[in-house]
Amino acid sequence: MARVCDTCGKRTEVGNAISRRGITKKKGGIGLRITSRTRRKFKPNIQKVRVRTNDGKTVKRMKVCTRCIKAGKVQKA
Repeated sequence: MARVCDTCGKRTEVGNAISRRGITKKKGGIGLRITSRTRRKFKPNIQKVRVRTNDGKTVKRMKVCTRCIKAGKVQKA
């Protein structure tokens, strides 16, 4: 089951979690040094919602991100 929004297509993105060591220059140190990078995932907040279709009569269950729900891109049934 893919974690993808049915309206806007938002999906899981990947990035890096950066580990740092040291004291910042602002606090009187020599600066922060990066010690390692590990892969991480940014997952969208996807909800299973009952949605009215375009004709306004039928109801369908869709996976929609909360940004689309707040923006009113889907009409909840």
